[in-house]
Amino acid sequence: METQKNNPLHGMTLEQILIDLEAFYGWEGLGERINIRCFKDNPSIKSSLKFLRKTPWARTKVEALYIKFQKEING
Repeated sequence: METQKNNPLHGMTLEQILIDLEAFYGWEGLGERINIRCFKDNPSIKSSLKFLRKTPWARTKVEALYIKFQKEING
């Protein structure tokens, strides 16, 4: 199996990405950074996962925010 050392999301599940982002920014902060209803209207990990798995453009935004988040916390 090839390693993906240049892929910052390698080995991360969408669920873990959401858990980490929500813990750091909170739902309100996520809703401010990414304007999608699943972060603003009665948010939960379960409902957000359901939406993001069906909506590639939104998932791309969440993954991009996670990469930015990782750079912020790791310096």
